[in-house]
Amino acid sequence: MLITLLTDFGVQDTYVGVMKGVIAHVNPTIRVIDITHAIPPQDVAAARFNLMTAYPHFPAGTVHLAVVDPGVGGKRRAIAIQCRSNPSGDSTSGRTYIVAPDNGLVSGVIDRFEQKFGQEELTVVELNQSKYWYASTPSTTFHGRDIFAPVAAHLASGVAIQDLGSTIPADSLVRLSLPPLQATANGVQGVIQYIDHFGNLVTNIPGQAVKSTHWSVSCQSAISCQSTLIQSAETYGTHNQPGERMAIIGSHGWVEIAVNCGHAARELHMTIGDEVQVLWD
Repeated sequence: MLITLLTDFGVQDTYVGVMKGVIAHVNPTIRVIDITHAIPPQDVAAARFNLMTAYPHFPAGTVHLAVVDPGVGGKRRAIAIQCRSNPSGDSTSGRTYIVAPDNGLVSGVIDRFEQKFGQEELTVVELNQSKYWYASTPSTTFHGRDIFAPVAAHLASGVAIQDLGSTIPADSLVRLSLPPLQATANGVQGVIQYIDHFGNLVTNIPGQAVKSTHWSVSCQSAISCQSTLIQSAETYGTHNQPGERMAIIGSHGWVEIAVNCGHAARELHMTIGDEVQVLWD
């Protein structure tokens, strides 16, 4: 039994510890792994990226509990999702679950999963069975404690997802959409979708889209309107002088822009949504 936790709660306050306490209240034998609690406050897009890139590295049967919830207490739905195949595509090795607010946080996982397996491999429920909550009348500000954590614990303990609420269509879920990739005469155009702790600019261009061993990235800051051409590298160490810029395919599988011993986002004045183009010879 394994639950992962991903939140924007930080570690200064008691929120994460309280959620773990609720999980233990349901079942003290559940193992909990923290993915991160350093998502920028209310940044659903950053949560989307981190959940999407972390999800495939856990075994089938894992319950992923993700709470970045600026709409808590409002009309947004609380949901649980069951993926009938695990991320590797081996449908015989069990099921994987996500418990989260329906605000687009799960959209990266769902989009990639549907591309590979189709919607028929997903079961989605709205969490409206209060007997599985921590409190039948939950707080309007802490559904992580009162709804999401206990539901995740019940799922990890073997409760069927259909018992937790009403089935809803997968295509009714809120999606955070990125501009589609655009093929160009000598490359592909995309956007920055995430900036990591090191300031690396992660694009929405997958490494598989790079059709040449010799390529570069052209990017233009919407802030400064400056255009920059950055050559590709195989590793961070390829350009080993401080301040050297490089384009690389990161461990997450996306093309990213990095600066050796620097912060690419600040130095290039770029942010989420800025356009980039991979070019090849």
